[in-house]
Amino acid sequence: MLRICVCVSGGGTNLQAIMDAIDNGTVTNTKIVRVISNNKGAYALERARAKGIDAVAISPKDFENRELFNDALLAGVDEAEPDLIVLAGFLVVIPPKMIKKYEGRIINIHPSLIPSFCGTGYYGLKVHEAALARGVKVTGATVHYVDEGTDTGPIIMQKAVEVIDGDTPKTLQQRVMEQAEWIILPQAINSIANKKER
Repeated sequence: MLRICVCVSGGGTNLQAIMDAIDNGTVTNTKIVRVISNNKGAYALERARAKGIDAVAISPKDFENRELFNDALLAGVDEAEPDLIVLAGFLVVIPPKMIKKYEGRIINIHPSLIPSFCGTGYYGLKVHEAALARGVKVTGATVHYVDEGTDTGPIIMQKAVEVIDGDTPKTLQQRVMEQAEWIILPQAINSIANKKER
């Protein structure tokens, strides 16, 4: 049984996609052991609690400095004893010591086809704004392993999504979530849980 800890900052739509996929059997051999958010008001925490999943907020605002927050975040993850950490819209720079400790066991979903529109400063709607500004015809999402860089770890899965004339960053974001993110993030977790991936 793959024990996963999901880290999320906002609404938790990717978390919901994982929970649904576990419930409907698309993802097997997997259990969400904890959900962590850096945002106490994140709806993702409500989603987790409604399913009886341990959900905790670890906010940088509660700590004097970043180092203390990083230590608390790592402690919060360690307590859950996860086999895999899933970053599902987690807008926090992962501390190097966490990356080192869980090397090869942290995955992230990014709303573009890496290496396009990724790296520092590319998150949320900013990714879709950049894609539209560049005039790309195809965008998508990528699940990748997390390393010391930003969106630079080995790619696990990608799925392309068509850009439609008249798209706004919001409509594009929604389509990328529905047609790519919510599909390939559960698929990647399932492949890891069932040892089809690395």
